[in-house]
Amino acid sequence: MDGERDLSRLLAALDPELHADRYSISEASKPTLGDGDFAIVREAEGLTLIRPDPSGEWARISLGVHSSLDAVGLTAALSSLLAEAGISANIVAALRHDHIFVQWDRREEALAILRG
Repeated sequence: MDGERDLSRLLAALDPELHADRYSISEASKPTLGDGDFAIVREAEGLTLIRPDPSGEWARISLGVHSSLDAVGLTAALSSLLAEAGISANIVAALRHDHIFVQWDRREEALAILRG
């Protein structure tokens, strides 16, 4: 599996990027992504859609580091850092990068923590 697995190297190379769009995380009725939608997640209770939304309450921070899906500790380390500041971290892992959704009003603070 490609990507970095070593936690210390992952943390040293995070390279977080704050996206300009606001996002909503809501229930979806159809299992298809529309143009510009970020992700759809299928759960037993239904579908969750993550998409850009001008009235959305979430900001997306993408990590530039190419992390392996079987890397151990990255999600825990990042969510712990943000939790210490009282910032919710909703993390979506993809094949190459992780994406953290944080409260819109705390996005700059979250970015500063991740850069620190």
